Amino acid sequence: MSENFQPLSRIKCSALHAKVMTAEEAASLIPSGATVGMSGFTGSGYPKKIPGALAQRIRAEHDKGKPFKINVWTGASTAPELDGALAEADGINMRLPYQSDPTCRQKINTGQMHYMDIHLSHVAQYAWFGFLGKLNIAVIEVAGIREDGTLIPAASVGNNKTWIDQADKVIIEVNYALSEKLEGMHDIYYGTALPPHRKPVLINEPDERIGTPYYTCPADKIIGIVETYDHDRVNRFSEPDDVAKKIATHILNFLKEEVRKGTLPPNLLPLQSGVGDVSNAVISGLQYGEFDNLTAYTEVIQDGMLGLIKSGKLKMVSATSLSLSPEGVEELNANIDFYRERIILRTQEMSNHPEVIRRLGIIAINGMIEADIYGNVNSTHIMGSGIMNGIGGSGDFARNCFLSFFVRPSLAKDGDISAIVPMVSHVDHTEHDVQIIVTEQGLADLRGLSPRQRAEKIIENCAHPDYKDKLRDYFERAQQQGAQHTPHILSEALSWHDKYLKTGSMK
Repeated sequence: MSENFQPLSRIKCSALHAKVMTAEEAASLIPSGATVGMSGFTGSGYPKKIPGALAQRIRAEHDKGKPFKINVWTGASTAPELDGALAEADGINMRLPYQSDPTCRQKINTGQMHYMDIHLSHVAQYAWFGFLGKLNIAVIEVAGIREDGTLIPAASVGNNKTWIDQADKVIIEVNYALSEKLEGMHDIYYGTALPPHRKPVLINEPDERIGTPYYTCPADKIIGIVETYDHDRVNRFSEPDDVAKKIATHILNFLKEEVRKGTLPPNLLPLQSGVGDVSNAVISGLQYGEFDNLTAYTEVIQDGMLGLIKSGKLKMVSATSLSLSPEGVEELNANIDFYRERIILRTQEMSNHPEVIRRLGIIAINGMIEADIYGNVNSTHIMGSGIMNGIGGSGDFARNCFLSFFVRPSLAKDGDISAIVPMVSHVDHTEHDVQIIVTEQGLADLRGLSPRQRAEKIIENCAHPDYKDKLRDYFERAQQQGAQHTPHILSEALSWHDKYLKTGSMK
């Protein structure tokens, strides 16, 4: 603990002091077979101590020959202290909706763990609809508890509001490592309802607030409180390499042209960017562009957006999570009064709400694993079968946004894999939801094109030279088979992937 840590100082509701306990005591309240909704979104805001204590308990039960697994629901990916610890203890039966932990991935792909990949905007509503079964316990990190018992959210919101509402019992981690000045940065909306009683979500601008800064949880639901002093497992972003810079340049030049044509206003439309070095490079590239008074309506705030806010280029950001490097966290905490006026953290059912995304006209930039010559995108699976992370929120934005970009380098595995293939080995985003594909080779604007026109543009603009002739040959021979709207040679469509699995290369 920090030398400045003062027990109970952030638990201002005296009626809850008697519920403070150790992480081990809290973990003992979670039975085998329970479904547990845990906080956490992209390495931010996850419980720091209880998952590790629970993993130790699970190992002890396994050593006695007793089965012990739980179902884990979160907002998105968490950290090794949660996903990694529980997966290594063989303690997870079902995991949803998104993960990025290597141990989880290995367990999922070897059939030792069940995994449900799902659009992030669907998770909370599926829980409310009863589609996912009963939620027994919520384990939620907060920055503090106010006198009236309301909870101050942490550095991510995710599905926490729904977990608190839906769970029979709630365990709280109060993290003293978080800045107390996070209070006021959040907008927790309590106006959702089940069909047929739903109402419009009245967010018309990224800076509009429609909720409260706090979570509400009945005191009798809270069965334990654990005090911690632990920092998030934050991300380090590498400096953009030449490939990332080229991709960013293609996108920025495209946006300039759209403004010139009058398709976009001079300050663009609200931006959304997925997680990762390439997406961060694109956002960082706006720092030196001609666009001012930008806004963002996204899932995650990375260092690039923090830099844009500081420079004045970006005037407002709405998201559900902060996912910053150590330097980014230091910058945020040092100037949090400034950033709190320019950042809103919402529940992910609002940050990813299709109605709001469509109304605001989002410009969405997301990564992919591969695309085929007709514009179908695989963003989740390696060679068709092995899950990487999950679809996350990319589908929420791609289907409903104003402009949909999918980006990645044209090669992988030192050139043995082409990102542009005849047919994707797994489809997450169909050609109907993909408008623009970008690699370092170039940009393919697919709007208004037929399948054959799309194929020509993707091959010529996005494929790496090492694979371009092979793609041209496949496409030409496919067209010779007769009158077809989307020409394919089915016996060869996935032959590139098959060759890679057999030889280690698509060449």
